[in-house]
Amino acid sequence: MSLIDSHCHLDNPEFDADRDEVVQRALDAGVENMIAIGTGNGPPDLEAGIRLAEKYPAFYATVGIHPHDAAKAGRPDFKNLSALLAHPKVVAVGEIGLDYHYDFSPRETQHAVFIEQMAIAAAANKPIVIHTREAWDDTLDLIEQHWTPHGIGGIMHCFSGGPAEAKRALDLGFHLSFGGIVTFPKSLDLQQAAKQAPSDRILVETDSPYLAPVPKRGKRNEPALLVHTVKKLADLRGESVEATSRQTTTNLQTLLKNMR
Repeated sequence: MSLIDSHCHLDNPEFDADRDEVVQRALDAGVENMIAIGTGNGPPDLEAGIRLAEKYPAFYATVGIHPHDAAKAGRPDFKNLSALLAHPKVVAVGEIGLDYHYDFSPRETQHAVFIEQMAIAAAANKPIVIHTREAWDDTLDLIEQHWTPHGIGGIMHCFSGGPAEAKRALDLGFHLSFGGIVTFPKSLDLQQAAKQAPSDRILVETDSPYLAPVPKRGKRNEPALLVHTVKKLADLRGESVEATSRQTTTNLQTLLKNMR
């Protein structure tokens, strides 16, 4: 298999003791590239993903301000984010969006920071990576207003919706990235969305260290475990593992033009 993990957080302290070994296990499992999500601990440090991409040849990076950290963001951070997009291994802005589950930042602040980052991404012609939790309608409404007219596209990270959310996201030009949740037995609506999604719009991810797939559920997730998610996705879609692997890799390379 030739795989790309479209979303992982290997900067997290959970990997401090064995990061090199984790990367090697991924490569041994056929995960040829990994996208290090650069939100880190939030502003003013926006280079968590870039540090990994500079250290490990297999990594690319994003930069962005997570909705949890929206209240930390100021004009210097937006200026820095824009400058970091010129780095040759930065492929997207993310993860950005809205999170109403925790509300660590006020919702109006989340909206403003999300809109600002969409404008920065559009100016740089970079795709966006979306985080949305308990905020589907507002997230998609803001995307429709402030992003879709640019025609650049993006990724619905760790897609957890059902067929209705999938249809609207696809209609807005997004790819759906499936993580370990799709392997959970009770994720029936999500599994139905995975069956129905167009083959040229599906991606796979781990969101390491979170959301490890069955049969590793509850353990620390890592990119090598992506193979379990791909096998489940292939089974749901009635495809071979090799075909799903090849398709998801091609889809991400096409969307993230820096990687080709």
